[in-house]
Amino acid sequence: MDGSVAQQNLSLRRFSAAQLASFVERSHARLCAVLVLLSLACFLPGFTSLQPMDRDEPRYAQASKQMLESHDFVDVRFQDEARYKKPVGIYWMQSATVTIGEVLGVSEARTTIALYRLPSLFGAIATVLLTYWAALAFFGRRGAFLTAALMATCVILMVEARLAKTDAMLTACSVAVMGGLARAYLSRGAGVLPRRALLIFWAGFALGILIKGPLILMFAGLTAGILSYKERSSRWLLTLRPWIGLGFTLAVVLPWFIAIAIKSGGAFYSQAVGHDMLGKVGTAQKYHWAPPGFYLLSFFATFWPGAILAAIAVPFAWIHRKEEPVAFALAWIVPSWLVFEAVPTKLPHYTMPLFPAVAILTVMAISRHFVGPHRPLAKLSTVLIPFIPLGLTVGLSAVNWSFDGTLPYRALPALVAASVVALYAWWLFIRNRMLSCLWAGFISSVFLAIGVFGFAQLDLRSLKISDRLAETVKNFPSGTVSVGTLGYREPSLVFLTSTNLRMLDTGSDASSFLKNNSCAIVFVDRRFETDFRMENERLGLAPALSTRISGFNINSGRRVDIGVYSDDSGCP
Repeated sequence: MDGSVAQQNLSLRRFSAAQLASFVERSHARLCAVLVLLSLACFLPGFTSLQPMDRDEPRYAQASKQMLESHDFVDVRFQDEARYKKPVGIYWMQSATVTIGEVLGVSEARTTIALYRLPSLFGAIATVLLTYWAALAFFGRRGAFLTAALMATCVILMVEARLAKTDAMLTACSVAVMGGLARAYLSRGAGVLPRRALLIFWAGFALGILIKGPLILMFAGLTAGILSYKERSSRWLLTLRPWIGLGFTLAVVLPWFIAIAIKSGGAFYSQAVGHDMLGKVGTAQKYHWAPPGFYLLSFFATFWPGAILAAIAVPFAWIHRKEEPVAFALAWIVPSWLVFEAVPTKLPHYTMPLFPAVAILTVMAISRHFVGPHRPLAKLSTVLIPFIPLGLTVGLSAVNWSFDGTLPYRALPALVAASVVALYAWWLFIRNRMLSCLWAGFISSVFLAIGVFGFAQLDLRSLKISDRLAETVKNFPSGTVSVGTLGYREPSLVFLTSTNLRMLDTGSDASSFLKNNSCAIVFVDRRFETDFRMENERLGLAPALSTRISGFNINSGRRVDIGVYSDDSGCP
């Protein structure tokens, strides 16, 4: 009797789950609503509390802030330096969200980094929804949903959704373009594309150029070139209405490109193309060099939790490479990936616009029962599913203990939950329950986002150097204090304090700065304090040491100890 009741309850639960799945899958709107909720669960924890992440994020945010301060929406500058590396698109978006924040009464909107991150959040959510739209050219609703969910829960998109940079929005534009291109190729016998597909394609193309220049052209151009070679014809591209689309693109992008050419006297093009783009191709800029194979190795972290499943699907892609959907996905991935591997300058997020195609191939292989415990070494290799959350749990605990002498107690429950669910996902894979394995991976990713971004970063006080320094400035009357820094020059400090932050080079410069400004505060790294004090004695100055800020600068890779000196004798 008891066994019969238990069996009935199990059947009822399965029936209810099947009913729920059927109800949701009955409508694109419902599936998209679930994807938005999943995306927000992965992207929102820590969105407002994470400090500006040096160095790129505060450079973008500061340049957008200066646009608002100067009312010059053509020129892009960081303090007095022209920032001619990327087009203007993301700066306009960030300036717009900050302006809306000011209108809505957000306190200190121009130094609230979350407002500058909103375009990246919107770009990340758009990436997920556009991945769903693009995948509908390859699958039914369930396959498209799983493809988009793999993007929503992958580590690299969770990171970029929280950073005020170009990459999340660029990926959204790339998926829009590639989704339109896929429809043109896979339905080329029909001879016509729906207006919506054309609008999405060309809007993504134009906006992609305005955000990051020629990269969008590389993704689409290499894919189209390889497929045209395969077909021995490029006539299928005519369904994209290229002349009308190019006219629309030029109407969108030309005004600013002409304006910046006039404004900069051509310096934008020489720096953006000659220094930034060709510099990455010719020699690795600064410390971003990595050998070929870097993206292949980093992929297992950046595309978690789907990475190892994608690796198992690689033979499937090779075996079925002549099938049109597989051929398109490979043309999307392989040539651009090889370009990125060949370029000396490498960063983990560069390959992110290719990940939707990876997700498509992965779901395709899973749906055909290619991916499973029967594949060679699959049971062993899928230990990588729990390895990432387990590794982060141990690693963040060790870092927190080393830097701050404590453990991330608030984060540990979520991190442990992520690890346990990931272990369960591994067990489900071994039992060949692939759909359940995918869902367990998605849930583990949500817990990981809560643990890492929502709580762990709050306890890493030693990494929040600029935030803590900026707090000391708030003790002075707003708009009257002059601020200088010696030895610590991170862009986040400029963003959080003042565009006019003085970057000082020597102890003598710091002393002169205090002497020449009646209401002033200066941050002095311990390495320069001896010279600073000697110069103060020579000039007869006695600035007050209000506090010391110690921590770890992840960019320089060293500990810092900064004295906060002030002279408030002339403050109102």
